[in-house]
Amino acid sequence: MPIWYSEQQNENLLLSCRIRQTLHVEKTPFQDLAVVDTVQFGRMLVLDGVVQTAIADEFAYHEMLAHVPLNAHPAPRRVLIIGGGDGGLMREVVKHKAVERATLCEIDERVVEVSKQYLPELAVGFEHPKAEVFIGDGIRYVSERKDTFDVILCDSTDPIGPSVGLFSREFYQAVYEALRPDGIFVAQTESPYFHTGMFARILNDLRGIFPVARGYWTLVPSYPSAAWSFSLGSKKYDPLAVEVEQIPDLGTRYYTPEIHKAAFALPRFVLNEIEEQAKKGA
Repeated sequence: MPIWYSEQQNENLLLSCRIRQTLHVEKTPFQDLAVVDTVQFGRMLVLDGVVQTAIADEFAYHEMLAHVPLNAHPAPRRVLIIGGGDGGLMREVVKHKAVERATLCEIDERVVEVSKQYLPELAVGFEHPKAEVFIGDGIRYVSERKDTFDVILCDSTDPIGPSVGLFSREFYQAVYEALRPDGIFVAQTESPYFHTGMFARILNDLRGIFPVARGYWTLVPSYPSAAWSFSLGSKKYDPLAVEVEQIPDLGTRYYTPEIHKAAFALPRFVLNEIEEQAKKGA
């Protein structure tokens, strides 16, 4: 009899995957953690009942979160990753020659350790000499390091449990202060279909803090609606001003110079929501 894993997206929608095997289950001090092997997406990391990453399509998420800001910044020497305990984002960040040190701040050490065991294709990033891992609270870590980083990337879980504070205007202000004078920040900001209002709210928050704020998106089939958004705040550099001819070939599977710019073309319903929220906040 087939066994299925189901993620409840809301009270009206379940997303289900047939699984071959449950590889690992535990309750950490912060959240419920599981790794399942699915037929469609391969091994999958699940936290608090929500899919975080899957072997079959993780590259579309991690490449877009990493390479858009790192190619927009001419000298991203110091990079901070908040969350991202599976290692996939670190794997992409250390590919950039300009990066001298990439620090990952993850609140749950068990995510890192379990990913090393069951998701080695992602966790390989932790073995790079540029990489360092700090186990602790990302909000506190950022607040204690002003004018330190060239790029900060927030690879958080959904805004529940330990990640709630990572979706606040106060956190974005602390990020601004932790960045150097020409720094760039990017956060994953959920599905533009199912969380349109939150995506719009975050973009408007960033517009109130950063001189440049833009939203972009990618396609990750294992995530709800497949479409997934990112919000970018920059103190100086506009990611749309990048000369695509200068973007290096890093052996990516999803990200291309053309996609770098095309990803910032948002659907009309998203633009309308951003405009409406901006009017309400004015």
